[in-house]
Amino acid sequence: MKFSLFVHMERADPAIPHARLFAELEELALTAEGAGFETVWIGEHHAMDFTIAPNPFIQLAHLAAKTSTLRLGTGNIIAPFWHPIRLAGEAAMMDIACEGRLDLGVARGAYSFEYERLLPGLDAMGAGLRMRELVPAMQKLWAGDYAHKGQFWSFPTSTASPKPVQAGGPPIWIAARDPNSHAFAVANGCNVQVTPLASGDGEVATLMERFNTAVADHPDVPRPQIMLLQHCFVTGSPTETDQFAEDLSAWYGLFGAWFANKRPIHQAIMAPLSPEERAASPQYAPDVIRRNLVIGEPDEVIARLKGYEALGFDQFALWIDAGIGHARKAKSLDRFIRHVLPAFA
Repeated sequence: MKFSLFVHMERADPAIPHARLFAELEELALTAEGAGFETVWIGEHHAMDFTIAPNPFIQLAHLAAKTSTLRLGTGNIIAPFWHPIRLAGEAAMMDIACEGRLDLGVARGAYSFEYERLLPGLDAMGAGLRMRELVPAMQKLWAGDYAHKGQFWSFPTSTASPKPVQAGGPPIWIAARDPNSHAFAVANGCNVQVTPLASGDGEVATLMERFNTAVADHPDVPRPQIMLLQHCFVTGSPTETDQFAEDLSAWYGLFGAWFANKRPIHQAIMAPLSPEERAASPQYAPDVIRRNLVIGEPDEVIARLKGYEALGFDQFALWIDAGIGHARKAKSLDRFIRHVLPAFA
């Protein structure tokens, strides 16, 4: 099982300059490359400091000039916000910039907050349909001249310009949860990225079962890769583990609030939840977070990850965003590199 880093710029304090966050993201990515990580993943989000990446290609292009072995992944491009010709061309240009190290993660998106700002009236169902139209159209644009007449986009004969470095185009990773998404990914020759969020290892096993079913249902398609995205922090003591569980509980509470899209936002920041608001989401209580996420001292983390490896995951993406500050992220990543990675050499 290979390891990668899922990282964004994030802030809850408007006094922190965005430029500082950009430099901190670069530092974490370079640390990951030095440790032999497979990929750094940066997703797309808009108008929210909870997750800052209006176009992940910009951050990845910057990292391309700073790195030489690390693969650079979008985790994920939000499909309904892109035209197939635009995405095919920009992804190809990014693949040139990084000399063939691009991995292109694509998702339907999750936040109605973003839908109502960029495509008013869009819902998750419509976003999923757009993703299913965009991906095969993009693959055909990479291949050569292609005319498209679909439900959401139509264009005369066109081709991606420029063309990507990687034969057939960069590997595509589809963010999948329901069985239909797994089936779509496998049928179209795409890899799969899954996250149980804070639902625990039962959900991890279910997501792998859905992937295996999709693979079995498409025996004519070579088995793609599957990546597990999960929060993971390596601590130095039980007390520190409890503090991480508390902090991740607060982060997931805000995640749920952004998803619900009902609380006020000021300058792209949502205020912390009150104790009463946090109590109304028992699925994110600290004891649940402690049990369901990969948080603990090295031996515990190793055992948890060995279980994921045994399930058949090809890659584990260490999700480091958690509203905890750069120094704590860097310390946890250093512990992971020194104490966990050697168990998977």
